[in-house]
Amino acid sequence: MDKKIIITIGRQFGSGGKCVADALGEKLGIPVYDSEIIRKAAQDSGFSEELFVQSDERKRFFSLSSIFSASYSEAENYMSDKGLFKMQCETIRRVAEQGSAIIVGRCSDYILRDHDNVLDVFLTSPAEERAKRVSERAGISFEKAMNLIEKKDRDRAEYYNYYTFGNWGVASTYDLCLDSSILGIEGTADFIIDFARKAGKL
Repeated sequence: MDKKIIITIGRQFGSGGKCVADALGEKLGIPVYDSEIIRKAAQDSGFSEELFVQSDERKRFFSLSSIFSASYSEAENYMSDKGLFKMQCETIRRVAEQGSAIIVGRCSDYILRDHDNVLDVFLTSPAEERAKRVSERAGISFEKAMNLIEKKDRDRAEYYNYYTFGNWGVASTYDLCLDSSILGIEGTADFIIDFARKAGKL
């Protein structure tokens, strides 16, 4: 593929966002970044990967004072938490500068809002379909899966809204919103590629 493209994928929990991203990566021959962003941010910053994992797409920030020193004030902890997000932003921007990429979640649509040739996608599907997928994947009951998707979606919305001052999952935020249960993983990936071509991004 000659033309550089960045595809960001926001997703409801259990909608198959990572699977669609992997299918896109395979079809287009470009790298996919999901949890890889956390590892790269840790490597780039020199901080422990565990610190990034604890705050990943959640607005439940941990306290750096409990890790480093009891002398840290609340304000310093707050700034440090936002500092981790800033480090992750820098990593996402570096990934986008290096070449074509598919980036899953982590406010990547907002972070790359001024970047050239970005396609922002949001994936959804009915709660029952998502709970079924999560139940089979995690080996838990349907009821537990329903509770889990509600919690995960709430966490992602709070995280996104907090850092972007926007609204997670609102159609006007994205270029394309899709119900992944209609076409399935492969069909959804093919639809995104067709849309990107018609939009002149591929």
